[in-house]
Amino acid sequence: MNLAVAFFYLFSALMIASAFMVIAARNPVHSVLFLILAFVNAAGLFLLLGAEFLAMILVVVYIGAVAVLFLFVVMMLDVDFAVLKQGFLQYLPIGALIGIIMVIELILVMSGWSASQASLGNAGAPTPPDVSNTLALGRVLYTKFVYFFQAAGLVLLTAMIGAIVLTLRHKSDVRRQDIGEQNARDRKQAVELKKIPFRTGV
Repeated sequence: MNLAVAFFYLFSALMIASAFMVIAARNPVHSVLFLILAFVNAAGLFLLLGAEFLAMILVVVYIGAVAVLFLFVVMMLDVDFAVLKQGFLQYLPIGALIGIIMVIELILVMSGWSASQASLGNAGAPTPPDVSNTLALGRVLYTKFVYFFQAAGLVLLTAMIGAIVLTLRHKSDVRRQDIGEQNARDRKQAVELKKIPFRTGV
């Protein structure tokens, strides 16, 4: 067994164990930490497959943004998970039935699936040895699919602005800064001179 196979089994075992602990841990903060560990091991598997772009996206986006956001939300909101789990047993039979149906469907699909020779022959050629995975994806994204790439960015920007607008709440008792009013002030409005009598305190 060479080094790549050893790392494959190591990353796979750790990822499966971390994924199980995500749903088995009682503390939600521990669940998020195990989720981050699962993402790290999945990124290691992507590196073994030669997909370094997907590995970096998994680390930067999912660990650096999504998982950390989950962690801060869970720690800041102080959600009472004991109350949320009270009705768990009520929906357990329906959830188990749906899970069994999905497992049966997956078994039927995998047992009847086979790759045809025509589809294998029409498979795209791999990238040249001197071109990395990230460079190949960048060439495709910024040339052939540049308009779709920019459209996806605009959709995400619109979703971010909408989320900010929907969650922003203005409080009437909070004093806010008015830049236009500050710039329009003159010396009479900014400075107030008062004549204090001699030997008298302010």
